[in-house]
Amino acid sequence: MKTINVSKKTPVSHLRSAWFLPRAEGEVLRGSGSSTESDMVLWIIFPILLSLVSCIGTWSVYGIALANYHVCSLSDWGDDNYCKGNQTTGCCFVPTISSSGINAPENSLFTATINAGAFMFLLFCMFHHAHVMEKHACHVMQSRIALVFGVVASMGAFAAGNCNPGYLALLHYFGAAVSFMCICFYTVLLTSLTRKCVLTGYEKILHPLRTFSTVVQAIVTICYTVLFTQDQYLYVHLAAVFEWMLSVNLELFELSYAVEFCFFSSYMITNLLSEREEEKPLMMTLS
Repeated sequence: MKTINVSKKTPVSHLRSAWFLPRAEGEVLRGSGSSTESDMVLWIIFPILLSLVSCIGTWSVYGIALANYHVCSLSDWGDDNYCKGNQTTGCCFVPTISSSGINAPENSLFTATINAGAFMFLLFCMFHHAHVMEKHACHVMQSRIALVFGVVASMGAFAAGNCNPGYLALLHYFGAAVSFMCICFYTVLLTSLTRKCVLTGYEKILHPLRTFSTVVQAIVTICYTVLFTQDQYLYVHLAAVFEWMLSVNLELFELSYAVEFCFFSSYMITNLLSEREEEKPLMMTLS
């Protein structure tokens, strides 16, 4: 009777060999990497739908508010009709995303759009983390940090969407600020993961595009934060333009992940429900 102790220095590829694994586990590993064509088509719709809901919803809210003269036009840089101080009638608000959803009837659509976008963005963060866990477990810690920022960003957006800035301005703008800042860090971490993790084979194209989008997100976030606190209408209006730029840039960033979701499988969601066991030494008994 001979006993061979396979130490931790043994390559993982040898430890994961199908010859050493139980039959059921080997079948799971062989089947986990494949997904049917219908499954791929189903998952690619998710990031596209996320971008469309946010884009169509927010611009529809702005269009309704503009038609009812609740906000000024983004192309109108004059301050003649701008609401100043406590004035709320006979004037229009700065055309930010938030001020577009203050009054009825657009405020209901604003709340629905932000809630739907926040929930879908939360799922997006979780699905992307599951993808990294499946394909590149060595970078799972960075992916978890990104997931934390994504979850906090979703919660901030949810608070901003459900707290009308006309009545709960402090909570609304606090939630919006938290969301914008966390999204900025989230895009940085995901762009870094694009460079480190090969999930699609198109990273040489996706990484430069996402790097550019991340740089834009960071610069515009800083400019928006500085200008939004100013009193002059020119600066506040410019801050509103920057806020819309942030929204569109994030939607394009999310849309680029349609490529990743082409390679996503429903099986990967199980990574979120169960923890992976650490590699253990194997004992083989040969007679």
